[in-house]
Amino acid sequence: MKSTAVICAFNEEKTIRDVLFSVSDCIIFDEIIVINDGSTDNTKVIISDCKKELDIIDFHLPENEGKGFAMAIGIEQASNELIVFCDADLSNLRREHFLQLTKPIITNEAEMVLGQPTDTLINYHINPFKPFTGQRAILRLDILPIVDDMKKSKFGVETLINLYYESQNKKVKHVKLKGLKHPTKFNKTNQSRAVREYMFEGIQIALIVFININLITKIITNRINNL
Repeated sequence: MKSTAVICAFNEEKTIRDVLFSVSDCIIFDEIIVINDGSTDNTKVIISDCKKELDIIDFHLPENEGKGFAMAIGIEQASNELIVFCDADLSNLRREHFLQLTKPIITNEAEMVLGQPTDTLINYHINPFKPFTGQRAILRLDILPIVDDMKKSKFGVETLINLYYESQNKKVKHVKLKGLKHPTKFNKTNQSRAVREYMFEGIQIALIVFININLITKIITNRINNL
């Protein structure tokens, strides 16, 4: 099964180069797409520089449209059946992490795989934010029906995808990506700005839940029918 890696980046000049080279070193990908979501730092320059050495497809949006829009562009542009999303601010990214994400889909064990870094502030086993991870593998045909909705979802995109998959009774698997590091906003900026950004993302997530009440109703109906 051929696969495409999709990397969405916004102001990730410190890490985007290492992420692109790590993904390129993983031979399972037949295609690598990077979406620069209107970055105002040197992200665009670094991506263009990497393209001189790496076989990547790059898209540079003139303005910041939000994570959901960037992910949707990646889906639309992907040529392969299996898509793996990867955040642009990761460190210690290794080949085995991608194998963990893709193998359950290839073996029909799951229809979406969510990968959670183990090197986080909250223990993996009790972490309530696991479903919001940016590391996930999906089948392109499964997610195409909500691509237009994703474009408007901003940071609520993971919530939208999760709700849609559960409403469709899709098989979802969580995996631990040992050693993978993903910084919090407190690591990347000052405390007051980090709090504001988390609050803003929380509002976007709540809005997605509100406008997709039909998916929640379907999930509840499915659960009742499965009793």
